[in-house]
Order: sequence, then structure tokens, then C-alpha cells
Amino acid sequence: MVCGGFVCTKNSLCALNILYVMVSLLLIGVAAWGKWFGLVSSFRVVAGIIGVGIFLLFVAFVGLCGALKHHQVLLFFYMIILFLVFMVQLSVSAACLAINKEQQKELLEVGWNKSEATQKDVEKTLNCCGFFHPNYNGTCDADCFSNPLSCNPCGPIIQSHAEEVLRFVGGIGCFFSFTEILGVWLTHRYRNQKDSRPNSGAFL
Repeated sequence: MVCGGFVCTKNSLCALNILYVMVSLLLIGVAAWGKWFGLVSSFRVVAGIIGVGIFLLFVAFVGLCGALKHHQVLLFFYMIILFLVFMVQLSVSAACLAINKEQQKELLEVGWNKSEATQKDVEKTLNCCGFFHPNYNGTCDADCFSNPLSCNPCGPIIQSHAEEVLRFVGGIGCFFSFTEILGVWLTHRYRNQKDSRPNSGAFL
């Protein structure tokens, strides 16, 4: 059996979707674990990560069922969804890699002002208060607030790590986006192949 035939393409597509299942379960598990142990208090962040995990699990399930049954309709919708995800993910990944420091600062400030829960998480984790400067008349969850003069603003600390995080996220996103275009190619190839084995009932 030459790799590139019906069985090899089917096995490759199944393996790719099993990888997506593992990644989706990891996303859901990490988000639930972080919420359970109080590492992340923002419900929106947790819900967003779990939502992405569930969506990826659904896509992988459709692809896996289509590959196992050689179901033309499931494979078609799987191919279309995966291509749309590829375009969105590649665009976001490219934006993460191309963003400059001034744009990083603006986005971080918008994110900071949008959610009080996120502010509390960051202040507690990084032991800092405020974005540009500590608000001595307000409240802060950081340990240093017992002696406010020793507290540093969170903005510079966050921005010092933002570039590294964006590069990491952009790199991971680019990697997975190319696995998605590989999935689109495998699906297109697989849909147009016929199982040469006897009594296969293929090409439904």
C-alpha cells in the first residue's frame, strides 16, 4: 500500500482530528482547572477558552466521523469550516507577530479598563497596583498595597512580557493554521478517492 492512497489518507485525517480532540480537551481542562483553583476569576476569560475548546472538539468530531465513514456531506462541511478557521487563525497570528509596542500599549490599556476582574487577577499575580500608577485612595488586591509606596504600576510589567507572549501565541497560531490547511488538503483528496478494497461500500 503506497502512502497517499485511500487508507493512508484516511489514517492521516483521523490522526489529525485526534490531535484536535486532545488540544480541545486540554483547553477545556486548563480553563476549568484555573477557575476551580481560583487562578483566574474572570468568567469571560474562562468561558471564552472553554467555548473555543468545545468548538474545536465539535469540528474534530465532524472530521473524525466523516473520515471513518467516508461521508461526503460531513467531509464537505468539515473542509469548509476548517478553511474558515484557517483564514481567521492565520490573520490573528500574523497580527500578533506584526503588532508594535505602541499598539500593544493601547490594546493592554483597553483590556485593563474593560474588566475589573482582570485587573484584580493581574494585580494579585504580578503584585502591582493600577495601570499607569497606583491609586492610593482606591483598593488593590496586591500584597504590596499594605505599603503602597512599594507598589509598582502594572502597565510596564505587563508590557515587558507582552511582546514575548504575542510572539509565542503568534507562532503557535501559525503552526496550527498550517495543520488546518493540511487538513483541508487531506479532506479534499480523501473525498475524491475510492476504497479499492472489496465490499468497502465506499464513495457514499
